Amino acid sequence: WGWAASFVLDEDLRPDAAETVQALKDQGLQVHLLSGDRPDAARELAARVGIGQAHGGCTPEDKLRYLRDLQAAGKRVLMVGDGLNDGPVLASANVSFAFGPQAAPLAQARADFIALGGELRVIEQARTKARATLRVVRQNLAWAAGYNALCVPVALAGWLPAWLAGLGMALSSLAVVANAARLARPAQV
Repeated sequence: WGWAASFVLDEDLRPDAAETVQALKDQGLQVHLLSGDRPDAARELAARVGIGQAHGGCTPEDKLRYLRDLQAAGKRVLMVGDGLNDGPVLASANVSFAFGPQAAPLAQARADFIALGGELRVIEQARTKARATLRVVRQNLAWAAGYNALCVPVALAGWLPAWLAGLGMALSSLAVVANAARLARPAQV
């Protein structure tokens, strides 16, 4: 008798995994892999996509402990997961993503975002858009505070006619809206 069959079990990677990991690292982020798979399989997978820190054989409790250790060290953690055992860690991360219909229902319920497509690059795109949004919010708050700190007292003192103060307030509001509208442009990733 000889071999009747031979099986090779291998983890499929998303086509953009290595590119996304590199883009996140280029933004100064640390990328970690926590997996319930065997430690050697997790390390091999991590090496294929350029992740330096890989931990295999993780239970949901191990993942949660690892996440909390990072948070206790002052790190903000973005978690990506799609398995049933990722639910607790997705719920505890600062920001979390589950990927579409193939993600376990618990992972989808606990994640902050559900990416409907299969592309990992949405993580980087969402982070880039969030940073741009925060920048615009800060600009708008600074503009509104500056305008109000300068023009309201001048108008109250009677040194600025009411119609001009009203016009200035309307133009200030238009400037804030126009600044925020820049976020609607497609991301240049």
